[in-house]
Amino acid sequence: MIYVDADACPVKGEIYRVAERHGVAVFIVSNRAIAVPGEARIQRVVVGDAPDAADDWIAERAGRRAIVVTADIPLAARCVQAGAVVLAPDGRAFTEDSIGMALATRNLMTDLRAAGAVTRGPKPITAADRSKFLAALHEAVVRINRTR
Repeated sequence: MIYVDADACPVKGEIYRVAERHGVAVFIVSNRAIAVPGEARIQRVVVGDAPDAADDWIAERAGRRAIVVTADIPLAARCVQAGAVVLAPDGRAFTEDSIGMALATRNLMTDLRAAGAVTRGPKPITAADRSKFLAALHEAVVRINRTR
């Protein structure tokens, strides 16, 4: 299954393509209704407005046979700890080896912003990022399907 932290996910179309190709279920999780294709394997989950409600819903279900797509570093950490494959929308994989540095960087940037430093937001997703994401998602699905 693929769980998508969907409120700001720029690669939903790519996720739908890979899911269709492999027959994988997709859960589009958000705080508000988002349009999704009318396919049985794609389900929209609206969790409400509570802080971190979407993150909590995904983290409670993430496990060894799950793929999570998120740019949210704390959610990624929770899902990596649960054994899920976690991908950022740019195709970068969060792993046990990389999540600590990602959390530290996120926390440093949060502290800098709180101190008044002007920081840039995330860079826009490029065509190369989309291609890297498609390849990483395809590889993750194939790897999980081999372990059945």
